[in-house]
Amino acid sequence: MRNGILAGGNFIMDYVKVIDGYPEQDMLASIISEASSNGGGPYNVLKDLSAMGANFPLEAAGLVGKDANGDWILRDCREAKIETTQLRQTSAAPTSYTDAMTVSATGRRTFFHQRGANALYDDACLDFTETKVKHFHLGYLMLLDAMDSFVGKRTRASLALEKAKCAGLTTSVDIVSTENPRFREITESAMPFTDVLVINEIEAGKVVDMILKNEKGVCINACKEAATKLLKLGVQQQVVIHFVEGAVLADKNGDVITQGSLNLPDGFIVGATGAGDAFAAGYLYAYHEGWDSAQRLQLAVCAAAACLTHATPSLGLQPVKECLKLGDRYGYRCI
Repeated sequence: MRNGILAGGNFIMDYVKVIDGYPEQDMLASIISEASSNGGGPYNVLKDLSAMGANFPLEAAGLVGKDANGDWILRDCREAKIETTQLRQTSAAPTSYTDAMTVSATGRRTFFHQRGANALYDDACLDFTETKVKHFHLGYLMLLDAMDSFVGKRTRASLALEKAKCAGLTTSVDIVSTENPRFREITESAMPFTDVLVINEIEAGKVVDMILKNEKGVCINACKEAATKLLKLGVQQQVVIHFVEGAVLADKNGDVITQGSLNLPDGFIVGATGAGDAFAAGYLYAYHEGWDSAQRLQLAVCAAAACLTHATPSLGLQPVKECLKLGDRYGYRCI
């Protein structure tokens, strides 16, 4: 019987710097604090799941450099009880890294990214014949150059997802918010082999060509419509769109539900880096355990809130029961 989650794609070394403000060009900002941490969707999700006390196998699949950062990532995964058989090292490129600048007063962040070894990672690097896990999570589309490349009319990411499906695994996909002239094509290629699509309102809007957010905030009805459209484009089970105010989930059976984020007090947010991945980790934990859709969203927003208590992506995460207690303590927004 299959059990566990394999997460593949971006494994990144994050250099998180908290700054006093984002400067204009040619001007200076002061660094208040700094730390090194895990980065990249699959890496963050696995570290989050470990911190949440997941009692099922966690496996990593990716490509890092044969350098100090690559060694650090491998060691960090092993310390978190994450299997690293498919997390390989290469001398062809350095380990990918990101400088994440977080403004202390708002928690908002800006990223400067070195694509590194992640750009070489493709479907040929994945082997589903030995693993006993039941779910494969792939991220991020738009930030995996080889995976995003096309073989005829299909991307290598779609080939990887199909390979997982043929091996008996369910699949999920995450995307990064970036400009790419083939954004919609890359996403649509993966959809028929994706059971669950977990993305934010910016990414969803790009795929369905809708504006889901304005100066007043996100439009919930527009997000519901976008989630339904994404299902019609090929996603097999559920589409989850998350945003600051909460999340929308559309199910293949026709259900569309919403969940507000937590009513957090002033001063609660230390940093927002990794909050989207923490949301995904909360959702995937509940999905793996067979929780219903409402419970999945509730744990997802609570995990995202826990992430906000630290400037790095995963050090704010707590065991599942403690994450859910944050919802009891602060309550949820009405959306």
